[in-house]
Amino acid sequence: MSFTASATRIGDGLRHEVDVNGRHVIVTDEPERLGGTDTGPAPHELLPATLAACVSTTVAMYAARKGWDIGEIRVDVDYDNEADPRRFITTLHLAGGLTPDQVTRLERVAASCPVSRALQAGFAFEEHTVVADPALT
Repeated sequence: MSFTASATRIGDGLRHEVDVNGRHVIVTDEPERLGGTDTGPAPHELLPATLAACVSTTVAMYAARKGWDIGEIRVDVDYDNEADPRRFITTLHLAGGLTPDQVTRLERVAASCPVSRALQAGFAFEEHTVVADPALT
């Protein structure tokens, strides 16, 4: 399965609309100190946001399938993009009332979310550039 995201610059600044699979749009921007207008998260901020959402969603889906009422879930992801290698610290916050076995299982499920597995496995990159023909624009 393949997913597609396309970023299009809005105006002459650093704000972009990112179309995700033709179904959703996310706006990104840079902080004012970097020349943006800070109207959306910076692109690199989406990486920890994606991981946090994936962990939380994976845990919620698993609990629902098991019929467990786990209440509120919160996932904090601290991303150090200056560390070498870059580092994620993920903290799963669960409501009280779960058995130790449930907590252990949910911890394993959280560690297996698809985004976490992809980040741990690494990536292969293939990059292309297409330059428009001025005669056609």
